[in-house]
Amino acid sequence: MESAHREPVAVLGAGSWGTALAMVLARGGREVRLLARDAEKAAAMEDARENGRYLPGIRFPDSLHVQADVDAALADVGACVIALPSTAAEAMLPKLGGNYPVIAACKGLHPERLIRTDEMLAGHIEPQRIAILSGPSFAIEVARGQPTAITMAAGGLEQAARAAAFFDDTNFRVYLSDDMVGVAMGGALKNVVAIAAGIADGLELGHNSVAAVVTRGLAEVARLSVACGGRAETSMGLSGLGDLVLTCTGSLSRNRRFGMAIARGQGIGEACREIGQVVEGIRTAEAVDRLAVRLGIEVPLMQAVQQVLTGRLAVADAVAALMSRPERPEF
Repeated sequence: MESAHREPVAVLGAGSWGTALAMVLARGGREVRLLARDAEKAAAMEDARENGRYLPGIRFPDSLHVQADVDAALADVGACVIALPSTAAEAMLPKLGGNYPVIAACKGLHPERLIRTDEMLAGHIEPQRIAILSGPSFAIEVARGQPTAITMAAGGLEQAARAAAFFDDTNFRVYLSDDMVGVAMGGALKNVVAIAAGIADGLELGHNSVAAVVTRGLAEVARLSVACGGRAETSMGLSGLGDLVLTCTGSLSRNRRFGMAIARGQGIGEACREIGQVVEGIRTAEAVDRLAVRLGIEVPLMQAVQQVLTGRLAVADAVAALMSRPERPEF
């Protein structure tokens, strides 16, 4: 088992998150192949020995190398980590033949097909090879080696443990779960709640309002997750509450920053260009709205985000509508 874990690992996606995970994997001396979008970008990162765009000044471990050839990156690997935006991840899945674990480090719900990350993988990868990595983890802190706790989910705990064993950096603590549905839902839905928290911050509604968004958002995450087959307790763990708190309150959160920009009156395109990275919560808000209707589940906070993003409600009207809902038991 130990020798297998020294096999090369491929990381698909040289953005901030993929680069940070590649650094974690390489810190123990394991060969890590980070796949960049094109040869020019790969060469620039390899020459500089850092990701100058997303993680400037943080030097790559010696065993981390960047390339743009998919087949070469995947040759004889012991595992593959997918750290692409969910919109781009599925196109890579048919290339991942073999018997190595495929670890998804991407989050989202497909707005048309309404499928989770684990369902997306299952369309192309055998169940015994699939794992999902999710939890409260800003890429720059992971890249710096600051202590991080995160969840690895798979079809069984032993399968999750095999995938987690590749991440042997002591500052990257991995907990195990066999609830892939709950972990996938938590990772996706927290981005929508974070947009709501950013709107509250952008409107300067105060700390009370943000606390209310996080708490009621968590209730909606748990409700929708359970309706899809996840377990309620997973929503209280790292991939649920942990990730939700970080994404709703951390200054590095792109979804929170996007919400703040919307509150200031910026359009979606302008806000996304300003952030400079994919804002997963936009697509996920559309999926949540449709999924909640299909399942008959009440998620008023997340659906209000979608109404704002589609122009059906002004920001101020969305706040007023949420605050004027009839009283009901909290639990």
